[in-house]
Amino acid sequence: NFNTDLICSEYGMAELLSQSYYVKHNYFQSPPWKKILIRDKTNPLKLIEEDSRRGCINIIDLANIYSCGFIATNDLGYLTKNGFNIIGRHQNASIRGCDLLV
Repeated sequence: NFNTDLICSEYGMAELLSQSYYVKHNYFQSPPWKKILIRDKTNPLKLIEEDSRRGCINIIDLANIYSCGFIATNDLGYLTKNGFNIIGRHQNASIRGCDLLV
């Protein structure tokens, strides 16, 4: 119905200046100034370094000259070799953003 072979998904939020896009690669890609970190679901101070290990997503966005966005989300995901994937929301997370529209 859209008359196109390619539809891309976007991951971003109002608090950040940069978005990540899911295009043909089976993972979200971010610009080089945006860093995705995965933290342990039970210990918010512990970062998960291994690819494919699931946890909550933290984001650092260096896009603005005068400020830097540091976001700790309750979105669940994991790192891949060249990006990251989203698998849902933490079980006890409150509804936020676009989830309010559902």
